[in-house]
Amino acid sequence: MKITVVGTGYVGLVTGTCFAESGNEVTCVDIDAQKIAQLKQGEIPIYEPGLGELVERNAESGRLQFTTDLVSATPEADLLFLAVGTPQSEMGTADLTALWAVVDQIAPHLCQKTIVVVKSTVPVGTNQKIYDRLRKLLGKECRVASNPEFLKEGAAIQDFQYPDRVVVGIRTEEDRHILEELYAPFLRTDKPFLSMSPESAELTKYTANCLLSTKISFINEIANIAERIGADINEVRRGIGHDERIGFAFMFPGVGYGGSCFPKDVLALSQTANEHGIAPHVLQAVHQVNQQQKETLLHKVEHHFHGQLRGKTVAVWGLSFKPKTDDIREAPALVLIDGLLNRGVHLQVHDPVAMKNVRQVYGDRLTYAKNPTDAVRGADCLAINTEWGEFRNPSFETLRNEMTEPVIFDGRNLYHPEQMKRYNFTYYSIGRPPIFHEKTAS
Repeated sequence: MKITVVGTGYVGLVTGTCFAESGNEVTCVDIDAQKIAQLKQGEIPIYEPGLGELVERNAESGRLQFTTDLVSATPEADLLFLAVGTPQSEMGTADLTALWAVVDQIAPHLCQKTIVVVKSTVPVGTNQKIYDRLRKLLGKECRVASNPEFLKEGAAIQDFQYPDRVVVGIRTEEDRHILEELYAPFLRTDKPFLSMSPESAELTKYTANCLLSTKISFINEIANIAERIGADINEVRRGIGHDERIGFAFMFPGVGYGGSCFPKDVLALSQTANEHGIAPHVLQAVHQVNQQQKETLLHKVEHHFHGQLRGKTVAVWGLSFKPKTDDIREAPALVLIDGLLNRGVHLQVHDPVAMKNVRQVYGDRLTYAKNPTDAVRGADCLAINTEWGEFRNPSFETLRNEMTEPVIFDGRNLYHPEQMKRYNFTYYSIGRPPIFHEKTAS
């Protein structure tokens, strides 16, 4: 099939590349000329394991092309995927400005055969609005479907090529058949192709992200209770996770969720509920708990040093909102960094891939360490925000030798308390009683 993907951000670039890998002719379009030039040179603007190799292979084969010319890429498309950004607006809703600009631009050039497929995360009812708008502009019926994405940053290629399900919102059986044929190469292990109304497909996307967000906020709230009463949240998690109705997924306590999806989608669905006269109490609580949880490490650091932080040096490991990505949008680490900078703290930070993005935000206000050891050298404590694999088994003897004081604030529970006792660290984690080095016990 001939496919046009509008938008070469995270979703658009992965989508277009994976469709090309399955033998389709794909043209990826973006208004950012610099980004398109980079892609033509084989430079990938985002960090996603395995994506660079796929882009290079399919570009060399001619199946994957990049352009800024949307007009020329529209008429020949059998399927035109809208994968433009829908960032959070000041009101908490999704900002559809870019989406409507693309709809208006493609309208005069759409062929009757082309199915416009909404891949962007959009409020429920947007598909119908696009359908109505195109019909008004064209003066005839048009074909508009929804196909929400369920990709995890850091595992997007695997998720796309081996999905646990594909969801599409369609109006006709013909459109369903075409989309099912498109996704057939990815569903060879009998994973379901789920067709439904566009409204149901749009709501499915929000519901999935909001439920996962709810699990994270729930276990974090229980972790705070556990820590206060002297229980161990990891033991509690194991106690409930073996219940098949609950499970272990997304039930790891930490410093809150971030990224481009969960925070935005929880607020967007809350706003949709409000617009329809429904008070979204659970969604509001999920968001509130997460915002508070992002400040957890800051409060622990401040409490440990009795509020006397000015002039201290803090090492920070992990800046991205999760491992295997350079995405720092809504990252809990930024909340910690902002809070410590405001208190006069010197920060030495390290992340395997996200430091370039952090530098664009903070400039020379931070010290950027080439490796974890450099980050802790001369530090009064270490704060861990992201569970990168390279942080899991450091040389604790080296850490003790390099740090001014052996104090760790572990926002992802990477280490076992007994391990910290053995190496004589003062150790704060999430949902577990602190461990005190004898010289710093309070």
